Amino acid sequence: QVQLVESGGGLVQAGGSLRLSCAASGRTFSNRAMGWFRQVPGKEREPVAAISWSGSNTYYVDSVKGRFTISRDNAKNTVDLQMNSLKPEDTAAYYCAVSIRGPAIGTMTQYGYWGQGTQVTVSS
Repeated sequence: QVQLVESGGGLVQAGGSLRLSCAASGRTFSNRAMGWFRQVPGKEREPVAAISWSGSNTYYVDSVKGRFTISRDNAKNTVDLQMNSLKPEDTAAYYCAVSIRGPAIGTMTQYGYWGQGTQVTVSS
């Protein structure tokens, strides 16, 4: 019912910026929170940022607060993650996902329909 495609990853030096985009299609995108997650080989996938359906409520993991900004455009079915002041520890595969419960952010276990991911590599 929903398909997600991430883009915008790449190589960047520490202190640089990237903007990730997630294009969504399908009926279930409507009235659902969206999130960005990241994963390093050998570690569990972790939530990075999330945004409610209305855009009025956001979540950021402590390590990215003040550096990353999540936004969405429901008319275009897109969710973006602006990443500034990137650090080597931000290196990971980044994925977007949609809440399977509803418009509120909820918890990580309530997300699904993962995209294929886009790689972000930050050099020191």
